[in-house]
Amino acid sequence: MTALANRYDIVFLFDVTNGNPNGDPDAGNLPRIDPETGHGLVSDVSLKRKIRNYTELARGDEPGYRIYVQEGAVLNQRHREAYRAVRPNDAKVDKDTRLNPKGEEESRALTRFMCENFFDVRTFGAVMSTGVNAGQVRGPVQVTFATSVDKILPLEISITRMAATSEKEFGDRDRSLGDARTEHRTMGRKHMVPYGLYRAHLFINAKLAERTGFDAADLEHLFEALKVMFEHDRSAARGEMESRRVIAFRHACALGNAPAARLFERVTVQRRFEGALYDLDDPRTSNFPPTRKFADYEVILQQDGLPAGVEVVDVL
Repeated sequence: MTALANRYDIVFLFDVTNGNPNGDPDAGNLPRIDPETGHGLVSDVSLKRKIRNYTELARGDEPGYRIYVQEGAVLNQRHREAYRAVRPNDAKVDKDTRLNPKGEEESRALTRFMCENFFDVRTFGAVMSTGVNAGQVRGPVQVTFATSVDKILPLEISITRMAATSEKEFGDRDRSLGDARTEHRTMGRKHMVPYGLYRAHLFINAKLAERTGFDAADLEHLFEALKVMFEHDRSAARGEMESRRVIAFRHACALGNAPAARLFERVTVQRRFEGALYDLDDPRTSNFPPTRKFADYEVILQQDGLPAGVEVVDVL
């Protein structure tokens, strides 16, 4: 294991074409949107889910790369695994509905087991005090909400299904209409964004990485996930999502050499139209046709005059 000795601040740009990058269950699964600005949103939880899913596909049950927050998983069963490792001869581990560490040393052993075995615990952290108490872990990798660089246009598309849902529906059809296919049509809705380029930020804290065991190999896996995770997450709603840029600012030390906000300002997105570039808030862009592809933008990285101790890692 190679310990992580550097802080990283990362700009992650990805886009969606004719898809729903992150539906809002409180709004009928419409694409998430900032109502004040009209810009699209993708939650941090959604992005971390993609990283988890890619890890599960790429690493399977490889030791150290299991996934804690997994579809269909019972979290307390994961916690019991830690107790079995720490208390190998205690029959109560499999019987008691509530378990708590007996002391500080055992508490550290439980969280250490969870970090060593589950990639997402040592990466993002977890609250594992749900009855069978395995403690809490503050993860070294933190992910922000992604925001579209321009306003998005959420569309609601009507769809139909040609089959009946149940025997009753089939039997109750109005035969007078004559066309059985028409009689069984069920109306539905799909939500989509014609095009949107989204930007998220990630922060990697090397000091917290020391505590969880997140190391250089984990960092490389995280970079790989950011580059290709959408390739393995295709669905009818997210058929065309692509990672476009992953730009990491690597600090020379664990605590960092410059504020992240100042570094993020060095990555800007401009609108490209007829061979010229325009700031996104330039009033002239309101007369331009809507963006429909990544080539309608230009991502600019300003590397001149970087703060001492900071270098750019152009991951993608």
